[in-house]
Amino acid sequence: MTAQLRHKPALVSFSGLDGSGKSTQIDNLRSTLTANGLSSELLAFWDNVVVGTRYREGFVHKVYKSEKGIGAPDKPVNRQDKNVRRWYLSLARHGLYLLDAIHLRMVIRRARRSGVDVVIMDRYIYDELANLPLGNKLTQMFIRFVQWVVPTPDVAYLLDADVEAARARKPEYPVDFMHKCRRWYYQLASILGTMTIIPPLPLEEAKQAVVKAFEDKLITEGGQMQRVMDPALSS
Repeated sequence: MTAQLRHKPALVSFSGLDGSGKSTQIDNLRSTLTANGLSSELLAFWDNVVVGTRYREGFVHKVYKSEKGIGAPDKPVNRQDKNVRRWYLSLARHGLYLLDAIHLRMVIRRARRSGVDVVIMDRYIYDELANLPLGNKLTQMFIRFVQWVVPTPDVAYLLDADVEAARARKPEYPVDFMHKCRRWYYQLASILGTMTIIPPLPLEEAKQAVVKAFEDKLITEGGQMQRVMDPALSS
């Protein structure tokens, strides 16, 4: 039986620490949607939304000597971007993130016209806002304004993770900085009041929690989502 959405197209976003398992959870949710007769489109925030990605990436590589690439257990990368916390960078981030928010609104509008049932965002503007000085009252006002500008996801997942385990999966930032990031994500979630937090769980339990949250918020009364078996469990 095909699952029925309460309304569509639905908007779903995934946020969280590097190494928290966003790609794994997105792949599993998309497989579950397909198994239930629902189509989806995946957008990556950095590739599809961020304004001037080439220039911004080039800046951090040139000025802060940030290493290129994505960290892997056998090949750590020393990133120098969001962990550089200078007052003038925080000021610049407010302006850049506002541009990204305006563009995000346009990107989501186009995606919702494509005819798919669910638009999924790999990261969202929330991952940028978590980089700001959240204790600052003006920043909190800015966050509220951005929250008004961008579409509110029907489900905005915040994937929590054990910091050491996440760092081992994706070694890019120092552990102490990642602990701070984790606290900032929770602080942002408190400010926004709209995020669905998935706690650190064994992989299969986390997958079930993500699918259940989607079902609870978006599947019509009486509908039921099939559970997709992880191929690794059937081998």
